[in-house]
Amino acid sequence: MLLKKFNFSFKNFSIRLLSIAISFFACFFLVGIPSYAAQTSMSGDYTKDTITVVKNLKEAVEMSKDSPDKDKVRDESLSLITDYISRYRNRGMVNKTQSFTTMQTALNAMAGHYKNFATRPLPEKLKERLNKELSLAEKMVLRES
Repeated sequence: MLLKKFNFSFKNFSIRLLSIAISFFACFFLVGIPSYAAQTSMSGDYTKDTITVVKNLKEAVEMSKDSPDKDKVRDESLSLITDYISRYRNRGMVNKTQSFTTMQTALNAMAGHYKNFATRPLPEKLKERLNKELSLAEKMVLRES
């Protein structure tokens, strides 16, 4: 009788001990894992970032239709556009400026074409518009700083 009671209580004790050990392990394992923030190509200096984005996107706009790395450039451009807009859209001191509004217009047009017509090159009219808006945004950001 005593042996049956001892086995039963030992079984409950071991189950409880195991569940507590698993709980502690899960908590410390999940808390102990470092979280990594997404890498961004933006420095945080609005003027510098805008000029860098303008130069990179102008090169993408001027790329020929037959370029072998056009898919890579398209993907890099989309990533750059996403980084730029994500960084500065919610900044009150920046998103009210004319340079940001102009940049956002150009970036939306370029990203829209790349996402909707991924296999097609940029049309000449869109290239002209992008070059004009990107140049204007670059001039405005230099004037504003």
